[in-house]
Amino acid sequence: MKKNTEYLQQRFQDEKNAKINPTEKPQPLFEEPKNERRSFFKKAVLGGISLGGMMSLPMEDTLAHTTSKVNRLSNPSDLKITDMRIAQYGNVPLLKIYTNQGIHGLGDVRDGADKRYALMLKSRILGENPCNIEKIFKSIEQFGWHGRQGGGVSGVEMALWDLAGKAYGVPLYQLLGGKFRDKVRIYVDTPTVRDPDEFANKMKSRVDMGYTMLKMDIGIGLIKDQKDTLTNKSPWGPMRGWSDTDVMSYTQTPHQFTHVQITPKGLEKMVEYAAKAREKVGFEIPLAIDHFGHMGYNEMIKLANAFEPYNIAWLEDLIPWQNTEQWKRVTESITTPTLTGEDAYHKKNFKDLIENRAVDLVHPDPGSVGGYLQTKKVGDYAEEYGIGMALHHAASPITFMGTVHAAAATYNFIGLEHHSVDNPWWEDLVTGVDKPFVKDGYVTVPESPGIGLELNEDEVKKRLREGEQFFAPTDDWNEIRSWDRTWS
Repeated sequence: MKKNTEYLQQRFQDEKNAKINPTEKPQPLFEEPKNERRSFFKKAVLGGISLGGMMSLPMEDTLAHTTSKVNRLSNPSDLKITDMRIAQYGNVPLLKIYTNQGIHGLGDVRDGADKRYALMLKSRILGENPCNIEKIFKSIEQFGWHGRQGGGVSGVEMALWDLAGKAYGVPLYQLLGGKFRDKVRIYVDTPTVRDPDEFANKMKSRVDMGYTMLKMDIGIGLIKDQKDTLTNKSPWGPMRGWSDTDVMSYTQTPHQFTHVQITPKGLEKMVEYAAKAREKVGFEIPLAIDHFGHMGYNEMIKLANAFEPYNIAWLEDLIPWQNTEQWKRVTESITTPTLTGEDAYHKKNFKDLIENRAVDLVHPDPGSVGGYLQTKKVGDYAEEYGIGMALHHAASPITFMGTVHAAAATYNFIGLEHHSVDNPWWEDLVTGVDKPFVKDGYVTVPESPGIGLELNEDEVKKRLREGEQFFAPTDDWNEIRSWDRTWS
């Protein structure tokens, strides 16, 4: 008996010392119970231990054996952040956070943002336990701001959630409180082409692809070259496009200061796009409109009234999101739902819009608002005031799928934007999930740990922006160079 006990003790010690392969597929924490009363005793014997032998061993050895089937991806309490690097494709910097246990988290810095918004945060998160997400967020949130300037803080936060999910072996939605839905509805963005008939056909093609909710861009840029459609356009020259950074240009001037007005003829020309789209797709498909142009709220009320016969799902970003009082005037003057918020950072900056019921729907982008938890917080707060939430997204498939988790975990969610429908290689950037992502207008919520997918490294390397490297070292950002406290 003594010899047998020594053998068992050595076997348990070997099991304790065995290294767990972090790439192994996690095993279920518990096996399904069997109906036979003998099953427990049978498994105990087959496992090489009897109840008597188990009782004769120290408690730590007993626990080691009884939990030997549990797959531990990591020891979360001992995790430490060791590195953060960037690999940029197109206008999207992909972000990767590394740890001392070989697991990592993925996010991105919002489309069009500077990767340095994230890199400046590296020195502030090194050595931290990545599972303490709200603690880390508290230390870096002051470095986020609206629009693309929220991309750094948001990217780090999103990568931390992916990492924590992997550490605990659960999908992201579970960490956010569980899911309300197994599938997330998608609304597909459709940039407008100049010919109204051609555009209507394009909208119909989206329906033929299975999408059940659509959005289209109908702005004054479509009519600016036609005579007598706009008043006061001359100071703005060609009314240049979105890439212009000149603070005195049309696109960099807030709507209320351009004093551009739309004429009856201009209204007629713009409404033609909506009318022909409705003719093609029918009235059962929700149809939203975005990118109207920079005009004051009075002009937007005129436009909204003109679109009303076409039962528009929402009118998006009519004026800057910061103008709460003007938004309230617009919302109370029309019957079509209003929506804004893709460029707002942090839940606290949605409070005025929500508490004043200045809009009918909020529209955060996890890449600007502060990440996945801030997205859910905005949605939950809006729910308290009877306001729904749609979600904006225009970046990588990593954060697209992460946003799917946030949408699944938020009760008043309505639809998630898909901005890369026409990009044939976008989904190829990742592996680990079924493709295509969208089937019959919905995305199935992943059940794998974290976000539920990984990068296809070969494809990312093919798509790297010119001059960029694949997760090159970022040691220059390892040391803090400032005193960050914002109060005395």
